[in-house]
Amino acid sequence: MLVNAGSPIPAALAAVFWMSSPLVAQWTKVPASGIPRTGDGRPDLSAPAPRLAGGKPDLSGVWEPNANKYLRNLAADLQPGQVPFQPWAKALFEQRIDGSHSKEDPDANCLPQGVPKIDAAPAPWKIVQTPKFIAILYEAFNLWRQIFLDGREFERDLNPTWMGYSIGRWDGDTLVVETRGFNGKAWLDQLGRPSTDSLSVIERFHRRDYGHMDLQVTIDDPKAYTKPWTVTEDVHLLPDSELLEFICNENNRDVGHLPGN
Repeated sequence: MLVNAGSPIPAALAAVFWMSSPLVAQWTKVPASGIPRTGDGRPDLSAPAPRLAGGKPDLSGVWEPNANKYLRNLAADLQPGQVPFQPWAKALFEQRIDGSHSKEDPDANCLPQGVPKIDAAPAPWKIVQTPKFIAILYEAFNLWRQIFLDGREFERDLNPTWMGYSIGRWDGDTLVVETRGFNGKAWLDQLGRPSTDSLSVIERFHRRDYGHMDLQVTIDDPKAYTKPWTVTEDVHLLPDSELLEFICNENNRDVGHLPGN
């Protein structure tokens, strides 16, 4: 799939299109995957969450958000005023919120959505879990992350990136991931909540059962917000599914048609 930057929300629109496609239709002779099934052969998404040999929860699988609202508005479940903006960040957000600055959204220019925005995109993502690291493969923009579980620590002066650097640890059955080292260019959502290079994102992944997982996200960015703030998203498993190629093609001619020019 090829998406041009001329669409105001290229990732969201294209992903919604593909959500209706039969993803397993790309393959034949697919081996049985060990998915628990009900008596009629359907995946039993309420079965117990699987565990690895060492006893840790196995988060592996293809996942997608239950609701697309967090892509547009990360604070959709919060009351007005519960996002503790710094004054400059609030003023910038209020400039962006009417959509007149759509061309400035990194998505509209085929740039990475960043963390945590990419978690809320309506395109699925795949967790690949090993004892020492976890990889998350995102269908949106063909992006990926590594979450290291080997005890390493962050450097004091990280090279700025869109997706940051992630370190994970287990808190009981919950995977706690801290990500730092952002470049400060990403929007936290499509409404335009800003981020800076001081952003630290804490994600807590808790697989409730075979087919459902809670994803709690804490934003800690003292340059843009006066204190950390937290939201919780639900994601669900897509059994018998695989990711598809998702290419966003930067088309500067079409970007000129977006609001804000």
